[in-house]
Amino acid sequence: MTVETKTPIISARDVHKSYGKGANRFEALKGVSFDIREGESVAIVGKSGSGKSTLMHVLALLDAPDSGTLMLEGIDTRTLRGKKLNTTRNKTFGFVFQQFFLTGASSVLENVILPMKIAGVGRAERRRRGIAALEQLELADKAKNRAVNLSGGQKQRAVIARALVNNPRIIFADEPTGNLDSNTGAVVEDILFTLNREHGITLIVVTHDEDLAARCDRRIFVRDGQLVETLTTGVAA
Repeated sequence: MTVETKTPIISARDVHKSYGKGANRFEALKGVSFDIREGESVAIVGKSGSGKSTLMHVLALLDAPDSGTLMLEGIDTRTLRGKKLNTTRNKTFGFVFQQFFLTGASSVLENVILPMKIAGVGRAERRRRGIAALEQLELADKAKNRAVNLSGGQKQRAVIARALVNNPRIIFADEPTGNLDSNTGAVVEDILFTLNREHGITLIVVTHDEDLAARCDRRIFVRDGQLVETLTTGVAA
């Protein structure tokens, strides 16, 4: 089944987001509308300050829009509050950022299982799923190592393992190869697209890297807080 026939996992309609007040008010998103379908890989592309990172934060429920509607699997996200919001975010999403956000003094395994601790998963199950994720990323032999001792590529693979332990429906990757050399970055890209294409995880990548964006099913271009173009397989949609 092609991604075009699947029900949207995310729908944004006329989403606005601003920061500050009065003369300092900055409108980061200006009425953004689009769908992302389950199993799709989508690149959100734009220059620094275009609004692409704000858009990702809104889509990932890390920030709420000022107005407009954001639907997640048919549920209006405005109905998600407090514990329900945190639980939905923790179970539905995995995050891979340019900055690794690993606790250097803790072991690799301890870093990877953190989302499950937050979710209240028992210790034995945390370890089982953590080791399984590290094995999937060919990093199980580093489980007891301190995270600070990993190479850049190993750190990013550990971050991906952490993103996977709660079996997310969607992975958000914000400049996932930005701190890596080209060869290591290519390996990380391959891992993300394998997860998308072989495991059906929806992949949303925020990037200014045109080569990375071109690997996605679709590219959404953002400029000055607005969608200016959507490309699918190289053809204007």
